[in-house]
Amino acid sequence: MKYQSQKVAYAYFLVAMALFGIQVLGGLLAGWIYVSPNTLSEVLPFNVIRMIHTNALIVWLLLGFFGAAYYLVPEESEREIFSVKLAYIQLAILVVGTLGAVGSYLVGIHGGREFLEQPLWVKFGILVAAVIFLVNVSLTFLAGRKTAITNILMMGLWLLCLLWVFAFINPDNLSLDKMYWWMVVHLWVEATWELVMAAILGFLMLKLTGVDREVIEKWLYVIVATALFSGILGTGHHFYWIGTPGYWQWIGSIFSTFEVVPFFAMMSFAFVMVWKGRKNHPNKAALLWSLGSSTVAFFGAGVWGFLHTLHGVNFYTHGTQITAAHGHLAFYGAYVALNLAMFSYAMPLLRNRAPYNQVLNMASFWLMTGGMAFMTFTLTFAGTIQTHMQRIVGDYYMDVQDQLGLFYLMRFGSGVAVVLGAILFIYSMLVVRREVVKPGPVIKDAAIPGE
Repeated sequence: MKYQSQKVAYAYFLVAMALFGIQVLGGLLAGWIYVSPNTLSEVLPFNVIRMIHTNALIVWLLLGFFGAAYYLVPEESEREIFSVKLAYIQLAILVVGTLGAVGSYLVGIHGGREFLEQPLWVKFGILVAAVIFLVNVSLTFLAGRKTAITNILMMGLWLLCLLWVFAFINPDNLSLDKMYWWMVVHLWVEATWELVMAAILGFLMLKLTGVDREVIEKWLYVIVATALFSGILGTGHHFYWIGTPGYWQWIGSIFSTFEVVPFFAMMSFAFVMVWKGRKNHPNKAALLWSLGSSTVAFFGAGVWGFLHTLHGVNFYTHGTQITAAHGHLAFYGAYVALNLAMFSYAMPLLRNRAPYNQVLNMASFWLMTGGMAFMTFTLTFAGTIQTHMQRIVGDYYMDVQDQLGLFYLMRFGSGVAVVLGAILFIYSMLVVRREVVKPGPVIKDAAIPGE
């Protein structure tokens, strides 16, 4: 750690990891309700558990991005953060907003729009926090050195925050509602977040591999160009069946197929940088998470997204468990694993310690990634059967759900593995292994000359 103000990132990472724990536990409970539908149905309905699960995911990922920005912008800009106090105020607003949203959900107050269920006052709080963040990092960025990493990161973060304005637009017309809704959800996870991912991954590759900055910058600009080219008009693959004109079926099908390209480029980038690298960096765990993030993102967001993005396929698969399979693996690879890579790299430096508990950290990677892969395959098979029975044969939805019980049980088992991996990761980050000092040989006092 080179700058004292980078310590603010540590607070963001701690809150993010706490919400990460809540998120995976909420997901495990939701997975069990698929097996035993009446669990807590009177006390904590499934729709509330699902809201907590998805909202905690979004918030902790954003906290991870903000913390990463507060860590790497000073280092790249070669100056302290403009205002540490503003950074802590922003964090406090986000924490209060998160607690307020969860409290509202528990008493039945929510907006009813998936991922955007927050009450209006919470949405305003998030907007205020976003403005504070943009002012803080922008003034730091403008006053210091400019690099490709910070250029791309700032572009992604500005667009991310500005797109939140669409969360306030809630027309009565359902087609318009969904159109504006996807302008937040899709243009976050399949456009602007990809820019943030590329910048953070580039920073990690720079630190972990020792490859020249010029090489990394060239790769990053290519990745960003393909991400924006495919991601913006790729929004059309959500406009197939919501009442928008038919030409969106062609636009969505064509451009969303290109969304595989930036994720393939990021995976290739990570492996090529490691191959070219001259640096034997001691933090093997951060390197593993970085490579794992880019690889799983390619399969989850790229391959599994492509499987059902063409409108002729999506007509049958839309809203089935195939969508859930894609969503889980894509989010885990592209953004969860990326944040955990950043935590693994930065937290030992923020705590002024060498990388610690790396074996446990890497074990958590394989446990979580294995669990998520098994979950994805399970949901893919369940979705294929669901598509055939429900959309082709025409069986009733609940009759089909009864036939998928074995898959839901296997999905719950994979969720247990993910939760255990998450707990192991948090333990490996926060609990420092004690150094064992081995007793050395006893050296007798040497005789003093002249005595």
